[in-house]
Amino acid sequence: MTDPYATSTHDPGSDPGRDPARDPGGVGDPVRDPWRSSMRLALREAARAVPAGDVPVGAVVLGPDGELLATGYNEREATGDPTAHAEVLALRRAAAELGEWRLPGCTLVVTLEPCVMCAGALVQARVARVVYGAGDEKAGAAGSLWDLVRDRRLNHRPEVIRGVLAEECARQLTDFFRDL
Repeated sequence: MTDPYATSTHDPGSDPGRDPARDPGGVGDPVRDPWRSSMRLALREAARAVPAGDVPVGAVVLGPDGELLATGYNEREATGDPTAHAEVLALRRAAAELGEWRLPGCTLVVTLEPCVMCAGALVQARVARVVYGAGDEKAGAAGSLWDLVRDRRLNHRPEVIRGVLAEECARQLTDFFRDL
């Protein structure tokens, strides 16, 4: 059996983790399905935060061609850095990989809706799109509590795709907080 986490790139043409039971007609969700394999990689990154006591949030940045540029997971507890959110770390690493702070055409895939700080960072980085799993009604800034990323007053507004593997992403967070 193949490991659905083994892929490190976004392949819109296939997703080994697609559940035919939820999609018996094979139609699927053309907006969310192409991002499922990348979200699985972000979920795996999120799990890396737990041993240090960090909230399990994971992020990946994909280049314009869909190739994996960088990953990140929450490291606030591990580093004592309040800005060490998964999204910020992944954006920093992607910028270092490209040698450029602007990330046009890139996609940020993250397990939890970005907060205000992270939403601001992805707007400033000129990311083309943000894809997230679980919504965050208490602090989300990509459509739940605020919609910073699509504010018309800003000079850059990335596309937002929400709810990719939302149940799996939410379950990972719920399990973490239940076990505290």
